Amino acid sequence: MRGRTAEDRSLIELLEPVAEAAGYELVRLRLMGGQTRRLQIMAERPDGEMMVEDCTRLSRAVSEVLDAADPISGEYTLEVSSPGIDRPLTRLKDFETWDGLEARIELDRLADGRKRFKGELAGIEQDAEGVWQVGVNIEGEDDTTLYIPFDWILEAKLVLNDALLKRGADQRAARLAAAGLSEDDPD
Repeated sequence: MRGRTAEDRSLIELLEPVAEAAGYELVRLRLMGGQTRRLQIMAERPDGEMMVEDCTRLSRAVSEVLDAADPISGEYTLEVSSPGIDRPLTRLKDFETWDGLEARIELDRLADGRKRFKGELAGIEQDAEGVWQVGVNIEGEDDTTLYIPFDWILEAKLVLNDALLKRGADQRAARLAAAGLSEDDPD
């Protein structure tokens, strides 16, 4: 999920150690086509934050390695960003961190007769064979929690709604309070 193609996965192998050494975690990497290709890297600090200064720092660290290794043929543009509020969920820990919020999930195979689901995340658990499963309270189906093997998930993303916006506002207020600032103080 963090990388879609073999080329993406190869770039993750190259760049993940660079990101980790700089203090960041790769959330997702995509090399997209077009006239000028675009290498999109979404990352965050272990605390889930990613400020503009962090993007700049990671971009510089990654650029050095990309320039030296030259793994991408032709011209491309590098884009480093935070995952955003309606972020993709690409790691098992994302499903645990964002438990209780609504997400859209697409699978690489059928589960319960379909490939696409929308519902509230209901944590993670390991089954008897040791396979990690993601729980989803399926929208419109009362008392139905479907457990999907994490490895089956092709794409997952939080749904932008009031609950997500409130959680983001609460987290921002907590960060500001920890820094001794208020919402009225300039950033």
